[in-house]
Amino acid sequence: MRIGIIGAGSIGQALAGHMVKSGHEVVVSNSRGPESLAGLVAKLGPGARAGTREEAAKAELVVLSVPWEQVPEALSGLPAWNGRILLDATNPVLLPGFRLADLKGSTSSEIVASLAPGARVVKAANTLLAAVLAADPRHATGRRVLFMSGDDAGAKTEVRGLFEKVGFAPIDLGPLANGKLQQFPGGPLAVINLLKQD
Repeated sequence: MRIGIIGAGSIGQALAGHMVKSGHEVVVSNSRGPESLAGLVAKLGPGARAGTREEAAKAELVVLSVPWEQVPEALSGLPAWNGRILLDATNPVLLPGFRLADLKGSTSSEIVASLAPGARVVKAANTLLAAVLAADPRHATGRRVLFMSGDDAGAKTEVRGLFEKVGFAPIDLGPLANGKLQQFPGGPLAVINLLKQD
């Protein structure tokens, strides 16, 4: 599968690393342009390449991992989604002070979905610290848990399969509105590192 990454910060890099190791083709993008990603692409290996935001957004599955203030710009002017999956790994946090953004009664992923009409949005990979997310999810006592939520059962099945292949243990929280349980700050599941025993 071709996977696009919009936002090459620590979370985007962690997910790109896992996906390349799983044999996927990964297109990584950021706001500074493909040339700024040469070092990262070399580190990720032959399955990765740098691209523009628009190129990353054409992938079968697209990961959004930008700071909250950059979400509207990151999703603007992209090709029509036409049912492709948008994995929302963002958190509605404002700096300084790690304040919760004013979401006007919505969850962050519902706002993301409104900015990407036609995308099948799945909230995932946003509750763990970047270093924990990047580490091998397989442990002697179990697999690291990843929470996810979304309104499209097929999209969640695909995301679940991707993360299970890497070694994670995805737990489905239900509809996209339940993504509020995952939000940082404030969500009760944020920054909780769990292992699922098999």
